[in-house]
Amino acid sequence: MPPFPTVDLVGVGLNDTNTLISLAKIPAAGSKVEYESQSTLPGGQVASAVVACRRWGMSARYVGVLGNDDAGRIHREAFATAGVETRILSSNGAGSAHSIILIDNAGERTVLSRRDVRLALDPAALDREWIVNARALLVDGYDTAAAAQAAAWARAAGVPVIADLDEIYSGVEDLVAHVDYLIVSRDFPSRLMREPDLPHALHKMRVRYGCKLAAATLGEDGVLAWDGQRLIHRAAYRVPVVDTTGAGDIFHAGFIYGLHRAWPLERQLDFACAAAALNCMGLGARGSIQVIEEIEGLMAVGARYDAAAHAEQAV
Repeated sequence: MPPFPTVDLVGVGLNDTNTLISLAKIPAAGSKVEYESQSTLPGGQVASAVVACRRWGMSARYVGVLGNDDAGRIHREAFATAGVETRILSSNGAGSAHSIILIDNAGERTVLSRRDVRLALDPAALDREWIVNARALLVDGYDTAAAAQAAAWARAAGVPVIADLDEIYSGVEDLVAHVDYLIVSRDFPSRLMREPDLPHALHKMRVRYGCKLAAATLGEDGVLAWDGQRLIHRAAYRVPVVDTTGAGDIFHAGFIYGLHRAWPLERQLDFACAAAALNCMGLGARGSIQVIEEIEGLMAVGARYDAAAHAEQAV
């Protein structure tokens, strides 16, 4: 039997179908408003990052669960169109994950999510060969036990593990213990470490779990990262924002692309910031994934938000 094909990236985690509703502003409770438009598009943290990396020329595999419904069909078609290899497990009794996303005229979003518990990815359903035959693994931690199993296999095989985490899921510390590049939401480090100061929380998180990099994405404030020697802040790029949905997903994809190219950390973070910013110029989680040349063009001449809040320093 021939060996399982090796890909540049394997992603284990969320897919989500998004119904995006554009409004002048988020309505007050009890009000009645007209909405401007409605679109249904594929999303999900890991699924969107995998698609972005594939568009940038990386070979990619996605592992997750879908229902046998129209939403599942949308995802399967999107993966096929992008050229992503899939290992999709089917849940016949549950509909695929779905979110209703309200978007105001500043591009900020309010998310209403639904995910049936029957869509949970069982660690026993994973095949080790799907995971270790890759050059990097991305997990989001929602199905924490499955993500931890995949990360443990990857770590043992020398495959770098990148995590996109925004919630303190039950068992998340078992997952974090196997992560090399821990890139999380703004308040995750402080909540996990019970440390209100973000730089010190990043420092403690890296020391406790032994990851190579601990970083927090900060929206318009960019990203703050601790590599064991330096606290590095990279400012976000200013663009006309249509929708911030998926910005974090594409940031992670940009970071992984830079890791794949063996770039210096500052360039990885800048590329990730630029890719995320450009994606906010379109509607949906994958609404404006740009080609490499466009991203590098923004890096070269794009304006940035004020970086005064986070100077580079040592902790």
